[in-house]
Amino acid sequence: MRSLPLPIALTARLSPVVVLAAAGWALSSGPLAATPAAEDRAATQKTDGEQEPSAPATQAVSKTYSAAPAPCDSLGSKSIKSLVPGAKTAGKEIPSTDSKLRRTCSWNALKGYEYRWLDVSFEITQSDDAAKESFKERVADKSGGGDVPGIGDAGYSVVNLSTEDKQQTREGVVLVRSSNALVSITYSGSDFESKKAPASDDINKGAIKAAKEAVAALEDGQKG
Repeated sequence: MRSLPLPIALTARLSPVVVLAAAGWALSSGPLAATPAAEDRAATQKTDGEQEPSAPATQAVSKTYSAAPAPCDSLGSKSIKSLVPGAKTAGKEIPSTDSKLRRTCSWNALKGYEYRWLDVSFEITQSDDAAKESFKERVADKSGGGDVPGIGDAGYSVVNLSTEDKQQTREGVVLVRSSNALVSITYSGSDFESKKAPASDDINKGAIKAAKEAVAALEDGQKG
């Protein structure tokens, strides 16, 4: 096929450009172009009562609890004497990197050959959803237990037995979620004379008893 003369070839290649340029002129400068006056008239056609829709405002997260309560005041002296015989009822608060959000109190004592240890911890999260997620993860880490009904929004307990140098120790853990707060109880015991651990039922009931008192203290005195 014979090549087109150069001027004709250039014309064929430039034709689409010319068409597009002409169309652009018609839209921007020609009779199809919208004038500022026309745009103003279109904008003023809305009635006085109509307004442009706006994006929904971000709602602040409502938190039931804004600070962790004093953990050493969460249990009555009678309960401490029963659960940790020989311990000072004042307890000892563990240092925290953020005492407003996380606080823990500990009691421990050796009476005769019987040793008991009790920890009560409070943690305040940013929202109920955050507390739910954290509670779910902690329960998954401590599988083998069961639900504890009638305490907070959700309760869970588990008891485990460990042995070191023929000495048994039984530990019970109770986790509770109440709104955006998490309550954790750790209760353990050993008998250094028999090398045996307390009965599983005793440890479990003791941990649940402490959890109920701690949650009551949270709900009664620390609502924001």
